Amino acid sequence: MTAQKKDRPWLIRTYAGHSTAKASNALYRGNLAKGQTGLSVAFDLPTQTGYDSDHVLSRGEVGKVGVPVSHLGDMRTLFDQIPLEQMNTSMTINATAPWLLSLYIAVAEEQGADVAALQGTVQNDLIKEYLSRGTYICPPAPSLKMIADVAEYCYTNVPKWNPMNVCSYHLQEAGATPEQELSFALATATAVLDQLRPRVAEEDFPALVGRISFFVNAGIRFVTEMCKMRAFVDLWDEICAERYGVTDPKYRRFRYGVQVNSLGLTEQQPENNVYRILIEMLAVTLSKKARARAVQLPAWNEALGLPRPWDQQWSMRMQQIMAYETDLLEFDDLFDGNPAVDAKVEELKAGARAELAHLDSMGGAIDAIDYMKSRLVESNADRLGRIEAGETVVVGVNKYQQGEPSPLMTGDGGIMVVDPAVEAEQIGRLNDWRAERDTEAVRKALAELRAAATEGRNIMPASIVAAKAGVTTGEWAAEMRAVHGEYRGPTGVAAGRSNKTEGLDDLRDAVDAVSDRLGRRLKFLVGKPGLDGHSNGAEQIAVRARDCGMDISYEGIRLTPAEIVAAARADEAHVVGLSILSGSHIPLVEDLMGQLREAGLGHIPVIVGGIIPDDDAKRLTAMGVARVYTPKDFELNTIMSDIVTLVDPAAVAAE
Repeated sequence: MTAQKKDRPWLIRTYAGHSTAKASNALYRGNLAKGQTGLSVAFDLPTQTGYDSDHVLSRGEVGKVGVPVSHLGDMRTLFDQIPLEQMNTSMTINATAPWLLSLYIAVAEEQGADVAALQGTVQNDLIKEYLSRGTYICPPAPSLKMIADVAEYCYTNVPKWNPMNVCSYHLQEAGATPEQELSFALATATAVLDQLRPRVAEEDFPALVGRISFFVNAGIRFVTEMCKMRAFVDLWDEICAERYGVTDPKYRRFRYGVQVNSLGLTEQQPENNVYRILIEMLAVTLSKKARARAVQLPAWNEALGLPRPWDQQWSMRMQQIMAYETDLLEFDDLFDGNPAVDAKVEELKAGARAELAHLDSMGGAIDAIDYMKSRLVESNADRLGRIEAGETVVVGVNKYQQGEPSPLMTGDGGIMVVDPAVEAEQIGRLNDWRAERDTEAVRKALAELRAAATEGRNIMPASIVAAKAGVTTGEWAAEMRAVHGEYRGPTGVAAGRSNKTEGLDDLRDAVDAVSDRLGRRLKFLVGKPGLDGHSNGAEQIAVRARDCGMDISYEGIRLTPAEIVAAARADEAHVVGLSILSGSHIPLVEDLMGQLREAGLGHIPVIVGGIIPDDDAKRLTAMGVARVYTPKDFELNTIMSDIVTLVDPAAVAAE
């Protein structure tokens, strides 16, 4: 193997955005000055789900997991002094992707940029939102049409832009096996391309296929993950050639960006996460044939909360050392001809092909959403079961728990905390924006937007006009909701008892005994207040409670505290469990506890799970929350035992 001319490094990104457009702009400019080569924008949950910052569901969520962008003014501030024509910008946005891209194009035009020269990506993958992330708005069919609208518009007007990246990242976060990750992502890609095919001339279709990119996850089993990436390359080439007749190998290239795994980052001994992140990066950089085109790494402390600029810098330096100090980019593929790698790649491809054939027999990804969701919930239950049983070792969690306190956690607690005043300030700016815009221009723009959506026209031209007129994110999404309706995704949690009872006999007996004393089956209501769509934890709690014999009620994501209180009354719940991972636990739980008391339901024990710092846990307990669980509480059976104790009339009487 001889050294050769050095390859160009991948795009080095940091996934970032918080508080306000102004604060995020300062962060971006700082990261670019430190050597970052592309931007990756994180939007807050109201922006992702199509609500303005002052909507009831936005309470507590503004600026928490990303930047709020309510209108053109926010987008203008976000990219102030950043020349968009020279930038490669990835925007992690799905349901509102047509709108955020419209705002981006409008700002680029204000800057005097050549729109045809813009480079970047909108994620724009709705199927994975139904399966694992939860920031969808409309039903599958109109959502797929909007994805196609963006792709068709970009192909004609913004040809260097990637109109969609098929995002298997969150599938792995939801527990997908490598075979499921491969097949579910590829089925999503074919669903989109099948939708696009009739929209362009036959001779233009291969070039459109070439604009579809992927966004994947690399986990800790880095040999398997590297083989998965090689399998992705082969399978995509196969699909493009055989299903779509693409003859030019350039258009069959598997182009992907990556964020390495956040699921495996631990709250315990969090400094160990640095090693995990580095090892996971190897899976997507070592093999030249399957190397990522863009890499973004989480920070060591993301299991604890929002990383600070220094934490992000540390992750960026990891990429720069790999790209510029090592000799990795001087060699051809290190794994070609390796029998162990070849065998694993073939095994993964065979498993993925079998699953793809099954999905095809069901009518493709859209028709198989319920099936895929239930499979992910099962796979995740199996994964957690292996960790609980000690079959899968997680250092610092279920083995080698003894350790020194981390010096990285002193002072500010090791994370960045968004000032609660940010929300009120953002709402103030939003009200000023509404007061100063041309209301007639807004009315006309919204009427044209609704007409385009109703008539089945491409919504991008009307969306760009609306962006320039001063329409807000919530107003744009309200038109889509009015025309296409809203959607409640499947939860993947079946109501009936499963046959997975191994190791649960004592718990089932305890649930039976308590149910007898209560006079009916123990009723456990699992709720997700606010806009946080990360439902994996809530699903697993609901599944384990069901398997222990409890009568569970879980309606899925995006509920207001008032809706959860109403459900608790209607269900006569014995205990309420809340899952909140977006950092908005204090305002949401405070609201819910107050409403429970007002409804005369203050006696119902409430338990809360999420990424919750110790000081916040004490505040929740002071509000009357019975138990607080964080990622370190990985033993679900312990939580089940706590629930039984909390509602046991005998235990309460003994106290």
